[in-house]
Amino acid sequence: MFDSLSDKLGNVFTKLRGKGSLSENDVMAVSREIRVALLEADVALPVVKDFIASVKDKAVGEKVIKGVNPGQQVVKIVHDELVKMLGGGTEADKKAQELKLGTPPSPYLMVGLQGSGKTTSTAKIAKMLSDKQKKKVLMASLDVYRPAAQEQLKILGEQTGVETLPVIEGQKPVDITKRALEEARKGGFDIVMLDTAGRLSIDEDLMNEVESVKKIAQPVETLLVADAMTGQDAV
Repeated sequence: MFDSLSDKLGNVFTKLRGKGSLSENDVMAVSREIRVALLEADVALPVVKDFIASVKDKAVGEKVIKGVNPGQQVVKIVHDELVKMLGGGTEADKKAQELKLGTPPSPYLMVGLQGSGKTTSTAKIAKMLSDKQKKKVLMASLDVYRPAAQEQLKILGEQTGVETLPVIEGQKPVDITKRALEEARKGGFDIVMLDTAGRLSIDEDLMNEVESVKKIAQPVETLLVADAMTGQDAV
Protein backbone atom coordinates (compact mmCIF):
# COMPACT_ATOMS: atom_id res chain seq x y z
CA MET A 1 0.00 0.00 0.00
CA PHE A 2 2.74 2.46 0.99
CA ASP A 3 4.76 1.81 -2.19
CA SER A 4 1.64 2.43 -4.26
CA LEU A 5 0.84 5.58 -2.30
CA SER A 6 4.40 6.85 -2.77
CA ASP A 7 4.23 6.30 -6.54
CA LYS A 8 0.86 8.02 -6.85
CA LEU A 9 1.97 11.06 -4.84
CA GLY A 10 5.26 11.52 -6.69
CA ASN A 11 3.80 13.39 -9.66
CA VAL A 12 1.53 15.49 -7.46
CA PHE A 13 4.40 16.62 -5.24
CA THR A 14 6.40 17.69 -8.31
CA LYS A 15 3.64 20.15 -9.22
CA LEU A 16 3.73 21.69 -5.74
CA ARG A 17 7.35 22.83 -5.94
CA GLY A 18 7.97 26.55 -5.92
CA LYS A 19 4.73 27.47 -4.17
CA GLY A 20 4.77 29.56 -1.00
CA SER A 21 1.66 27.99 0.52
CA LEU A 22 -0.68 25.11 -0.13
CA SER A 23 -3.97 26.00 -1.82
CA GLU A 24 -7.14 23.96 -1.50
CA ASN A 25 -6.71 22.76 -5.10
CA ASP A 26 -3.21 21.50 -4.29
CA VAL A 27 -4.50 19.57 -1.31
CA MET A 28 -7.49 18.24 -3.26
CA ALA A 29 -5.13 16.80 -5.89
CA VAL A 30 -3.12 15.02 -3.21
CA SER A 31 -6.28 13.87 -1.42
CA ARG A 32 -7.63 12.16 -4.52
CA GLU A 33 -4.44 10.12 -4.91
CA ILE A 34 -4.42 9.19 -1.22
CA ARG A 35 -8.09 8.19 -1.35
CA VAL A 36 -7.53 5.88 -4.33
CA ALA A 37 -4.43 4.27 -2.78
CA LEU A 38 -6.17 3.60 0.55
CA LEU A 39 -9.32 2.22 -1.06
CA GLU A 40 -7.25 -0.04 -3.32
CA ALA A 41 -5.58 -1.35 -0.14
CA ASP A 42 -9.05 -2.31 1.20
CA VAL A 43 -9.12 0.35 3.91
CA ALA A 44 -12.69 0.95 5.12
CA LEU A 45 -14.40 3.92 3.47
CA PRO A 46 -15.30 5.69 6.77
CA VAL A 47 -11.62 5.48 7.81
CA VAL A 48 -10.52 6.91 4.45
CA LYS A 49 -13.01 9.78 4.72
CA ASP A 50 -11.85 10.70 8.23
CA PHE A 51 -8.21 10.48 7.17
CA ILE A 52 -8.69 12.71 4.11
CA ALA A 53 -10.67 15.28 6.13
CA SER A 54 -7.91 15.44 8.74
CA VAL A 55 -5.19 15.89 6.10
CA LYS A 56 -7.18 18.68 4.43
CA ASP A 57 -7.72 20.52 7.70
CA LYS A 58 -4.01 20.53 8.45
CA ALA A 59 -2.73 21.18 4.92
CA VAL A 60 -4.97 23.88 3.40
CA GLY A 61 -3.35 27.30 3.81
CA GLU A 62 -0.38 25.83 5.67
CA LYS A 63 2.65 28.07 5.35
CA VAL A 64 5.62 26.29 3.86
CA ILE A 65 8.54 25.99 6.28
CA LYS A 66 11.69 27.74 5.06
CA GLY A 67 13.95 25.31 3.22
CA VAL A 68 11.13 22.79 2.75
CA ASN A 69 9.11 22.63 -0.46
CA PRO A 70 5.31 22.17 -0.35
CA GLY A 71 5.60 18.59 -1.58
CA GLN A 72 7.82 17.66 1.34
CA GLN A 73 5.50 19.41 3.76
CA VAL A 74 2.49 17.48 2.45
CA VAL A 75 4.49 14.28 2.87
CA LYS A 76 5.07 15.19 6.53
CA ILE A 77 1.38 15.93 7.11
CA VAL A 78 0.33 12.67 5.44
CA HIS A 79 3.00 10.75 7.37
CA ASP A 80 1.88 12.21 10.71
CA GLU A 81 -1.76 11.36 10.01
CA LEU A 82 -0.87 7.80 8.93
CA VAL A 83 1.07 7.31 12.16
CA LYS A 84 -1.89 8.63 14.14
CA MET A 85 -4.35 6.41 12.23
CA LEU A 86 -2.21 3.33 12.87
CA GLY A 87 -2.17 3.93 16.62
CA GLY A 88 0.81 6.20 17.18
CA GLY A 89 -1.03 9.43 17.98
CA THR A 90 -1.08 11.57 21.11
CA GLU A 91 -0.54 10.27 24.62
CA ALA A 92 -4.32 10.46 25.11
CA ASP A 93 -4.84 8.25 22.03
CA LYS A 94 -2.29 5.73 23.30
CA LYS A 95 -3.88 5.75 26.75
CA ALA A 96 -7.29 4.97 25.24
CA GLN A 97 -5.79 1.97 23.42
CA GLU A 98 -4.24 0.40 26.50
CA LEU A 99 -5.56 -2.97 27.62
CA LYS A 100 -8.14 -2.84 30.38
CA LEU A 101 -7.33 -4.12 33.84
CA GLY A 102 -10.22 -5.11 36.09
CA THR A 103 -10.28 -6.70 39.52
CA PRO A 104 -7.57 -9.40 39.60
CA PRO A 105 -7.48 -11.85 38.05
CA SER A 106 -8.59 -10.02 34.87
CA PRO A 107 -9.51 -12.51 32.12
CA TYR A 108 -8.40 -11.83 28.53
CA LEU A 109 -10.13 -13.93 25.86
CA MET A 110 -8.11 -14.57 22.67
CA VAL A 111 -10.26 -15.39 19.61
CA GLY A 112 -9.82 -15.72 15.85
CA LEU A 113 -9.64 -18.03 12.85
CA GLN A 114 -7.47 -21.13 12.67
CA GLY A 115 -3.83 -20.28 11.99
CA SER A 116 -4.22 -16.55 12.66
CA GLY A 117 -1.53 -16.55 15.35
CA LYS A 118 -3.58 -16.56 18.56
CA THR A 119 -1.18 -18.70 20.58
CA THR A 120 1.96 -16.74 19.71
CA SER A 121 0.05 -13.48 20.19
CA THR A 122 -1.09 -14.70 23.60
CA ALA A 123 2.52 -15.30 24.63
CA LYS A 124 3.70 -11.95 23.22
CA ILE A 125 1.00 -9.97 25.02
CA ALA A 126 1.60 -11.91 28.23
CA LYS A 127 5.33 -11.17 27.98
CA MET A 128 4.64 -7.47 27.42
CA LEU A 129 2.27 -7.28 30.39
CA SER A 130 4.77 -9.12 32.56
CA ASP A 131 7.87 -7.13 31.59
CA LYS A 132 6.53 -3.64 30.97
CA GLN A 133 3.58 -3.47 33.35
CA LYS A 134 4.98 -5.86 35.96
CA LYS A 135 1.80 -7.95 35.98
CA LYS A 136 1.66 -11.55 37.11
CA VAL A 137 0.15 -13.41 34.16
CA LEU A 138 -1.22 -16.93 33.78
CA MET A 139 -1.76 -18.39 30.30
CA ALA A 140 -4.23 -21.20 29.69
CA SER A 141 -4.81 -23.09 26.44
CA LEU A 142 -8.44 -23.95 25.68
CA ASP A 143 -7.52 -25.44 22.30
CA VAL A 144 -8.22 -29.15 22.72
CA TYR A 145 -8.64 -29.70 18.97
CA ARG A 146 -5.39 -28.70 17.25
CA PRO A 147 -2.62 -31.26 17.79
CA ALA A 148 0.00 -30.05 20.30
CA ALA A 149 -1.73 -26.66 20.72
CA GLN A 150 -1.58 -26.87 24.51
CA GLU A 151 2.02 -28.07 24.37
CA GLN A 152 2.88 -25.10 22.14
CA LEU A 153 1.60 -22.62 24.73
CA LYS A 154 3.51 -24.46 27.45
CA ILE A 155 6.76 -24.16 25.46
CA LEU A 156 6.11 -20.48 24.75
CA GLY A 157 5.51 -19.96 28.45
CA GLU A 158 8.89 -21.52 29.25
CA GLN A 159 10.59 -19.36 26.62
CA THR A 160 9.00 -16.11 27.82
CA GLY A 161 9.06 -16.85 31.53
CA VAL A 162 5.26 -16.62 31.81
CA GLU A 163 3.41 -19.29 33.79
CA THR A 164 0.97 -21.63 32.04
CA LEU A 165 -1.88 -23.70 33.41
CA PRO A 166 -0.88 -27.38 33.66
CA VAL A 167 -2.58 -29.51 31.00
CA ILE A 168 -5.09 -32.17 32.06
CA GLU A 169 -5.77 -34.56 29.20
CA GLY A 170 -9.42 -34.86 28.16
CA GLN A 171 -10.62 -31.73 29.95
CA LYS A 172 -13.12 -29.59 28.03
CA PRO A 173 -12.60 -25.86 27.29
CA VAL A 174 -15.33 -24.77 29.73
CA ASP A 175 -13.77 -26.83 32.52
CA ILE A 176 -10.29 -25.53 31.66
CA THR A 177 -11.65 -21.99 31.94
CA LYS A 178 -13.07 -22.65 35.41
CA ARG A 179 -9.81 -24.24 36.54
CA ALA A 180 -7.73 -21.38 35.10
CA LEU A 181 -9.78 -18.77 36.93
CA GLU A 182 -9.57 -20.71 40.18
CA GLU A 183 -5.80 -21.21 39.88
CA ALA A 184 -5.38 -17.51 39.04
CA ARG A 185 -7.27 -16.52 42.19
CA LYS A 186 -5.30 -18.90 44.38
CA GLY A 187 -1.98 -17.90 42.85
CA GLY A 188 -2.52 -14.15 43.11
CA PHE A 189 -2.33 -13.55 39.36
CA ASP A 190 -3.27 -10.17 37.93
CA ILE A 191 -4.28 -11.48 34.51
CA VAL A 192 -5.35 -14.84 33.08
CA MET A 193 -5.11 -15.20 29.30
CA LEU A 194 -7.45 -17.73 27.70
CA ASP A 195 -6.14 -18.97 24.35
CA THR A 196 -9.16 -20.41 22.52
CA ALA A 197 -9.22 -22.73 19.52
CA GLY A 198 -9.57 -21.24 16.04
CA ARG A 199 -13.11 -21.24 14.67
CA LEU A 200 -15.32 -19.98 11.86
CA SER A 201 -18.51 -18.06 12.60
CA ILE A 202 -20.49 -20.70 10.67
CA ASP A 203 -19.33 -23.48 13.02
CA GLU A 204 -22.30 -23.46 15.38
CA ASP A 205 -20.89 -25.90 17.95
CA LEU A 206 -17.60 -24.04 18.36
CA MET A 207 -19.35 -20.67 18.47
CA ASN A 208 -21.64 -21.95 21.23
CA GLU A 209 -18.56 -23.23 23.04
CA VAL A 210 -16.77 -19.87 23.02
CA GLU A 211 -20.00 -18.20 24.12
CA SER A 212 -20.11 -20.53 27.13
CA VAL A 213 -16.47 -19.77 27.90
CA LYS A 214 -17.19 -16.04 27.70
CA LYS A 215 -20.13 -16.29 30.10
CA ILE A 216 -17.96 -18.08 32.66
CA ALA A 217 -14.84 -15.93 32.25
CA GLN A 218 -16.55 -12.52 31.90
CA PRO A 219 -13.43 -11.17 30.12
CA VAL A 220 -12.41 -7.55 30.54
CA GLU A 221 -10.87 -7.78 27.06
CA THR A 222 -11.78 -9.96 24.06
CA LEU A 223 -8.92 -9.74 21.57
CA LEU A 224 -9.48 -10.74 17.94
CA VAL A 225 -6.30 -11.98 16.26
CA ALA A 226 -6.48 -11.67 12.47
CA ASP A 227 -4.14 -11.90 9.50
CA ALA A 228 -3.09 -8.41 8.39
CA MET A 229 -4.11 -9.33 4.82
CA THR A 230 -7.69 -10.09 5.86
CA GLY A 231 -8.78 -6.51 5.23
CA GLN A 232 -12.37 -5.54 5.95
CA ASP A 233 -13.39 -9.21 6.22
CA ALA A 234 -11.99 -9.03 9.78
CA VAL A 235 -14.88 -6.73 10.69
